Amino acid sequence: MTGFATRLGFGGSSLGNLMAPVSAEDAASTVDKAWELGLRHYDTAPHYGRGLAERRLGDALRARTGFTLSTKAGRVLEPDTAMGRAGLHDGFVSPMPFRARYDYSAAGILRSHEASLHRLGLAYIDRLLVHDIGSQTHGADHGGHWHDLLQGGGWRALQRLREDGCIGGIGLGVNETAVCLSLMQETQVDTILIAGRYTLLDQSALDALLPACLKAGTQVWLAAPFNGGILATGPDGPGTPYYDYAPAAPELVAKVRRINAVAARHGVPLPAAALQFPLHHPAVAQVIAGFRHPTEVERAIAWLKWPIPADFWAELKAQGLLREDASCG
Repeated sequence: MTGFATRLGFGGSSLGNLMAPVSAEDAASTVDKAWELGLRHYDTAPHYGRGLAERRLGDALRARTGFTLSTKAGRVLEPDTAMGRAGLHDGFVSPMPFRARYDYSAAGILRSHEASLHRLGLAYIDRLLVHDIGSQTHGADHGGHWHDLLQGGGWRALQRLREDGCIGGIGLGVNETAVCLSLMQETQVDTILIAGRYTLLDQSALDALLPACLKAGTQVWLAAPFNGGILATGPDGPGTPYYDYAPAAPELVAKVRRINAVAARHGVPLPAAALQFPLHHPAVAQVIAGFRHPTEVERAIAWLKWPIPADFWAELKAQGLLREDASCG
């Protein structure tokens, strides 16, 4: 692969049956296809299917070498014999029989790390990222979780794991920018995986986060480049268009319809623009997208190779559909 296609990471949430079931056969063949097409970074989390995605990804990668892997910490999984596996739980269909408990303390981080190694069947994790911490996620409970991370030893536990060579780097895997900036004011952060905040629909990471990461040398991974669905399906695709995994508001659907019209005039598939846009910013090292079938990986590679003329980005800016300060080549 050349160009942007070398900077595509494999997001493992779909392997945990995010919003829809994925068979074990499809999970394995999807990772196989990603490997065949040159993807070498794989991201997952205990949260995804309550351990299911980690198990599936570990099974698919264990016999291979030359890849990097990231997973998350901040949730401890505990057996839940009362939970039936059928149905939708926290967005995942038929997850494994565990409940998740938030724990950002030193003990919680270390327990989460060790459990992830067991589920993955691997001895080393390249990036261990603190998952879903922040006031938007936790509301009134954020202060207690923040205390556990910084004063309760959680972040120091991550640093020790890095110092001992158990992991390669540490950081955050979150959906909100404010908590990233707060942590960067306290300590050096190796990597920030930020979901959905630097896309065709939301460039809020430009306000402070991306400039701060450039200054600090913090690597940025942009996840959820399709904002949970609508930038992949388009505004008028089959079914309900989703934004951040909830039905998209009418004004967002209207905006995507306008972006899609510009894309059509320039012969650009909307998903191609969505995947390529974040990679133009110098702080963004890779874009991470989720896949549930080999054909989706093939399409993503084609979209990343699609030639997009400069006039397309210029027209988006001229129509007020993209921020003037957004990097576009």
